[in-house]
Amino acid sequence: MSEGAAKKEEKPGKFQAIRGTRDLLPPETALWNRVEQTAREIFGTFGYGEIRPPIFEPTELFARAVGGETDIVSKEMYTFVDRSEKLELHTSIGNLGVFLQKVRQLYKSGEISQESQDQMGLELVENQSKKVNDLLAGTSKSEDASRDIYTLIMLFEALRLGNDISLRPEATASACRAYIEHNMQQLPQPVKLYYMGPMFRRERPQKGRYRQFYQIGAEVLGGTDAPAIDAEVIEMVMTFFEKLELKGVQLSVNSIGCRECRPKYVELLRAELLKVKDKLGPDSQRRIDTNPLRVLDSKVKEEQAIIEKLPRIGDHLCKQCADHYAAVKRELDLRGVKYRENWRLVRGLDYYMRTTFEITAQGLGSQDAVCGGGRYDGLVELLGGPPTKGIGFAIGEDRLILSLQESGKAPVAQGRDVYIAWMGENARGTAVRAAKALRSAGFSVELPPVEQKFGKALGQADKLGAKYALILGDNEVTSGEWTLKTLADGTQQKLTEPQLLDFLRKS
Repeated sequence: MSEGAAKKEEKPGKFQAIRGTRDLLPPETALWNRVEQTAREIFGTFGYGEIRPPIFEPTELFARAVGGETDIVSKEMYTFVDRSEKLELHTSIGNLGVFLQKVRQLYKSGEISQESQDQMGLELVENQSKKVNDLLAGTSKSEDASRDIYTLIMLFEALRLGNDISLRPEATASACRAYIEHNMQQLPQPVKLYYMGPMFRRERPQKGRYRQFYQIGAEVLGGTDAPAIDAEVIEMVMTFFEKLELKGVQLSVNSIGCRECRPKYVELLRAELLKVKDKLGPDSQRRIDTNPLRVLDSKVKEEQAIIEKLPRIGDHLCKQCADHYAAVKRELDLRGVKYRENWRLVRGLDYYMRTTFEITAQGLGSQDAVCGGGRYDGLVELLGGPPTKGIGFAIGEDRLILSLQESGKAPVAQGRDVYIAWMGENARGTAVRAAKALRSAGFSVELPPVEQKFGKALGQADKLGAKYALILGDNEVTSGEWTLKTLADGTQQKLTEPQLLDFLRKS
């Protein structure tokens, strides 16, 4: 066989979903749809409206909101450069002049915004470029030529980094950005928003955790920090889980104080941790300096007894925070929401304050959290908006679905209501009309595109899980009475079109 013939017979490789992602297929998607529809219904009764933000945002938005030093931002985000087609960035010396010329042209045409000009400084770029040009021409008087070259390259890099965008690792930052951008503070406060959709983090894939995962969440922005708001947010998500009949649901609550009392507690915690530093693992030792509160999150077995002896934040709340926390618990009691207190339930970022909560469910092993939330009164201000109160939560939908499946809520394939078995060209028009009438009435109908033998048609109806077979042939077309066969017991009856619709509605 010739080489050319061999190449023709080669089959292309099969494509597969990228590691950490997967396809959601029927019948499983029926369960996803039910979960999401239930969320929309429950959240709607509490006065929430849906927001659909972009799946990518400026990287800086997440760096500010989530924290530039967190693993999410520093290791897990999918980040790329949204480069202008008219401006290719180069860091090789031979192309600096060409690059500078393009930058000047884009500044003059307005395609590089005034904000970008201010941030980068065209004059600074030109001055630095002149130094490099002098260096290349042999006329430079600079004492540190390598520094000049490096500085110019970093200026170009700064412009490049200004266009960095990232796939969203969470949606709270996007909701807050939208609140600011669209002047939602002018609306009646508070503004209640909910969202659902895919998020992206480059984590190690494991049971219930994916690199493209799904969240359902809600945010309350603006208004006051009244304890009743916190309690109602928690009540709403617990009502949602109750409606889904989620098993083994456990709500944990805590207060992490405010900007006045939390820093004092953090320093006390750091001092106590330093006393036992040599007994802690490397991660906890590092967190003593970077964020002592994160030590309380440790799952290392050998550290648990040590952590349980540490000072508890509840004993170090200021009066305002202690009163707020007590009021939140009273509001939960008033609503009949059961909870347990967990003093180790904390948030590491500065803008989180006071109420924090977590909800776990069965069937997920040690990583059993399906929902986390809390108050973040400083986040909108951190993102450039006015001082704004805020509280919200996010549900891991993948893990929620997994818990429902583990508790016996596995999706059941939805069969057709009616399979139309038509025979003869005269029956085709009647079959099409019957399918349209049945579908308009809300029934699921399978209409085969080509004529089938009677036995084959009934076999196909059975495979599709159809409840009934509507048999249409010359006799049915002539008489106007259609034959309906109940596939479960094989019984048949003759019905006119109105009688058929009436029978199916009642069955």
